[in-house]
Amino acid sequence: MSEEFIPDTSETPTPPAFSNPPSESSPRREPIKVLVIGSPQGVNNTIHTLYKRGFAEVTEWSPLQPTSNPGEVMSVLRRQLRIH
Repeated sequence: MSEEFIPDTSETPTPPAFSNPPSESSPRREPIKVLVIGSPQGVNNTIHTLYKRGFAEVTEWSPLQPTSNPGEVMSVLRRQLRIH
């Protein structure tokens, strides 16, 4: 039997090297913004409808902000999406 196949028990085993660093295998995150523009009633209705469908909590949306058009407001939802 050849000596080269007998393990050296005095050496500490080296952990295997990963081909991809752990950060590359985990999903990345990308910021997105969802914007709703319309009348105050229309924007609020849309936010509440999206809440009922499980899209976002009502409190996650920004307060209504006026636009340059009279009677029109907007609200923004900011999210971090996982990109695979």
